[in-house]
This record gives sequence, structure tokens and C-alpha cells, in this order.
Amino acid sequence: MTEPQITQLQPMPTDWRRALAVVAHPDDLEYGCSAAVAAWTDEGREVAYVLATRGEAGIDTLEPEKCGPLREQEQRASAAVVGVSTVEFLDHRDGVIEYGLGLRRDIAAAIRRHRPELLITLNHRDTWGGIAWNTPDHVAVGRATLDAAGDAGNRWIFPELVEQGLEPWNGVRWVAVAGSFSPTHAVDATPGMERAVHSLLEHRTYIEVLTSEDPETYVRGFLTANAERTAERFGGKPAVAFEVFAR
Repeated sequence: MTEPQITQLQPMPTDWRRALAVVAHPDDLEYGCSAAVAAWTDEGREVAYVLATRGEAGIDTLEPEKCGPLREQEQRASAAVVGVSTVEFLDHRDGVIEYGLGLRRDIAAAIRRHRPELLITLNHRDTWGGIAWNTPDHVAVGRATLDAAGDAGNRWIFPELVEQGLEPWNGVRWVAVAGSFSPTHAVDATPGMERAVHSLLEHRTYIEVLTSEDPETYVRGFLTANAERTAERFGGKPAVAFEVFAR
């Protein structure tokens, strides 16, 4: 018998200038794809972040009114490490985000404001590879982002956005899902890995309640292990994987 062939991941598209990443919480992008973001900004590409919440319900020992501003501050610092200066928050409530027209409208409005060719989000499926249950926030925001890519280009969906000066943008060419267990493409993580480590370390308040391990040891181990697992499917190079939907 012959060994089964491992499906190789394709390089991410490169013919774009602007990307918008839309996720639920502070640290979602840092756990998911910041090594790729660092490589892209090094190439002179523009990347903006939009977060549905401020992560205010994420730390049991810290009240939301104190936690939210702290996690927002950490997210802005984290984004700056990988060359991202634009970070917006939609002010949905952490932990109870609802998929629906309001969320789709807010994300469509963000797409129209930033006019990306590449749209990025996080795993929108019910589970992480059938092993662990995903959170409702990730599912709602990921699914709404996929849907909003089309909403943003249709002037008859959410016509109030036009009245607010946000003209339709039908220029999203790809939606890339980080953390997917059905990836199709990847980005070499090597150039951006060190900054990805320091970017995730900016979320120190959150990390310190997740693990008793030294924060840098934990972060470096997590990110490098993920990148090295992807290497088998990307020519032996540590990589950040995405499931890419072309539009």
C-alpha cells in the first residue's frame, strides 16, 4: 500500500493592498494569525482590525467595567507590534453576541469604511476540528463576517448605510478564515513569528489567568507548535493556515 498523500496548502493571494480583520475578542487575532499580519505589513500592505467586543467578560476576577478598558489598551498595543495602527471596537457585549441583522450591518459598515480586498475572520464553525466546542461569539462573528462581505456590496441591503455616507463596496475578493480545520492556503510564519510572540504577550492580563506557566514560554510554545504543525502541508515551512473563500 502507498502512503496517503498530504494535501498541500497553497500560498495566500498576494495581489491586494488592503485587508480588514474582524473578530470577536481581544487576543483572537494574536492566537490566530498575527505572524501573517506582521509579514503583510512589512510588505507595505494596510491591515485594520475590527473587534466586536472589548473582551470585558473574559476574566472572572475582574469586573467588566475595569476589564474592558484594560483589554482594549492591551489590544491596541498588541496590534502596534505587528504594524497595525487602526483598531476599532463595535461595542457588542462580550459573551452574548447575537448573530443577526445588527451584527451583519455593523460589519458591513466596517467593510465599507475600510474597503478591503482581503477580509479575515476566525473559525465560524461549531467546533475546533470536532475536538472542542467553539464559543457562540466566535461562531456569530465569523459567520456574520462571511455574510457581510456580500452585504457590503449591495446598496439595497442596509440602505441606511448609504444615507450615512457609506457607499457600497463590492471589492472583497477573498474571505480568509484563521483557525479553520479545513485550511486551503498558508503564509510563511518565519518572518513574523518573533513579533507574533511579542504581540500575544501584550495580552498579559488575560494570559496570566489562563496559565501558571511563564507567559513567554506559554506563548512561544503555543504559536510555534501551531506553525510547525502546518509546515508538513506547506513545503516544510512553519506557517499560518487559512481557509480561503474566493468571491
